[in-house]
Amino acid sequence: IMSASHLARLNEAQLKAVLHPPNLPLQILAGPGSGKTRVLTSRIAHLIEQHKLQASSICAVTFTNKAANEMRERLTKLIGQDQTGQIKLGTFHALCATFLRRHAKLIEIDANFTICDADESKKLIAKLLKTYKSQSFALSDSQVAAIISKAKAKGYSPQQLTLLGSQTSDYATVAEIYEEYESALRQSNSLDFDDLLVFGARLFAHRRVVEWCKHVLVDEFQDTNTMQYELMRYIATSSRCVTVVGDPDQSIYGWRSAEVENLEKMQRDFPSTVQIMLEQNYRSTQNILSTSMAIIAQDKGRIEKTLQTSNPSGLMPVLRNFGTEHEEASFIAREIKRLVAYTGGMLDWDDFVILLRMNSLSRALESALQREGIPSKMLAGHKFFDRIEVKDLLAYLQLVDNPFFAPAFSRIINVPSRTIGEKTISEILKQAERRRISPVALVEGIYDGRIPDIKPAVKGKLGSFVLAIRTLRSQAQEAGGEFASELIRHLLELIEYEAWLQKTQPDWESRWENVQELINFASEVERTTPAIPSRPDDHSRTDAYEWVDSSEDFDQDVLALDEETPLRLFLQASMLSTDVETQEENEKTPVST
Repeated sequence: IMSASHLARLNEAQLKAVLHPPNLPLQILAGPGSGKTRVLTSRIAHLIEQHKLQASSICAVTFTNKAANEMRERLTKLIGQDQTGQIKLGTFHALCATFLRRHAKLIEIDANFTICDADESKKLIAKLLKTYKSQSFALSDSQVAAIISKAKAKGYSPQQLTLLGSQTSDYATVAEIYEEYESALRQSNSLDFDDLLVFGARLFAHRRVVEWCKHVLVDEFQDTNTMQYELMRYIATSSRCVTVVGDPDQSIYGWRSAEVENLEKMQRDFPSTVQIMLEQNYRSTQNILSTSMAIIAQDKGRIEKTLQTSNPSGLMPVLRNFGTEHEEASFIAREIKRLVAYTGGMLDWDDFVILLRMNSLSRALESALQREGIPSKMLAGHKFFDRIEVKDLLAYLQLVDNPFFAPAFSRIINVPSRTIGEKTISEILKQAERRRISPVALVEGIYDGRIPDIKPAVKGKLGSFVLAIRTLRSQAQEAGGEFASELIRHLLELIEYEAWLQKTQPDWESRWENVQELINFASEVERTTPAIPSRPDDHSRTDAYEWVDSSEDFDQDVLALDEETPLRLFLQASMLSTDVETQEENEKTPVST
């Protein structure tokens, strides 16, 4: 139970937010450093301990895996690991992916869908775009991908995008590509990241699927887009009990379709909404706050609020203007060097960070730092799950779970090399489409002699590929399903992947370390993922399945839960772990966007 001493650590505004009646929708407008995570976790604990809500009836949504993990750690200290584990806690994408797999039949998709990452989505769009290059079409694949993503964020179909873009031929063409792109995703039994929200909203529109939720809480609400707002609204359909935390002054994701207007939209959709402002800052000095407020106050349309602190005044921020980027870079490098020398070693290179608007602006800075002998590192260069060796192994596992996922097939049919050319791969994909079978089923048929070979012949080249897929499939499907960490180890042996790296990659040692890190990640997923409960029968229902409704007017075959396998849970975790990056060496000045 939350102790009085714990409540005493909250200031007056924080306490008011935590104790706010759960049946009244609440907007907590929290400035930076005002303790919003503490308030959010304390409110969840209060709902459970004082208002007796079941932990499993609470939905808490964050924007990053890092934020979800931090909230999970704090809640564990407040209410214990068991109750924390029952809360539906995670990002919008993770929440949707989990429920889509469990209730896939309800919206007529297959539960073993693959999450198509941004890189594969862009490749697919680039391939579709080739058809239109001969026309007077000026947009690049990145621009087309961005338009499609923004359309999905607003819930627009290809037909709706056509109507919106009726004034320009480019938009009409993008709408055509959008429709072809969607068709290709469905054919590969895959959803892209935006689809997780679009299809999630379709699923949560079924009231039976969300009846379990008695209270929904959303962090960083100012960064929600149209689909995320709709998701929140659908999840809260039964209870109408909502708590959101946000700060319109920190809305920086408009380019990613975030809509700060969702704060006003919530007040219209939930008329009894109350606003509580957290204006006590615990992180910054007074001078930093004063400078920040002077800048943000120039927005005359903002919600009036302020920030105060009891911290010391601190150093005065400095604003300098330069004639060129090279003058700016030289000043920054010299200033870092001066401060390290001035403090007599109290400050080191890794005590400084340089923030950029975009990575392309780093060249002048890196040159200036190098001239002054200052070691530096660029952050967010290659994310862990974007690395070649990691994507290779994931592609094998994706095909084991979803043999229709063509991007994975195209990627690893030649890893290690089997001398199968691009035209041959294209012909395999076309024949599989004509026969309405997966590319994996086609090559297995060719290998077994059940399907005629193609020209040029590939039967003799498919042995190692078919053996690897069949072995892994058997291991993944046997009782309970083998854990992904073991599947990866078997895969490495089956395709002799270490020898392939040694043969093809000059830096194979570091890539092999990444392979081992992937196994560690799989083990971590297995350790932190609750045991997969058995399918409920007529006589028993587990807590994990409590949202399955038994009303006669709802088709039980449709609502029945699809099986979650250890492999599927691992693949989902890897596709949604966009925060994970490889470790970089310390004692260097970080340069980052």
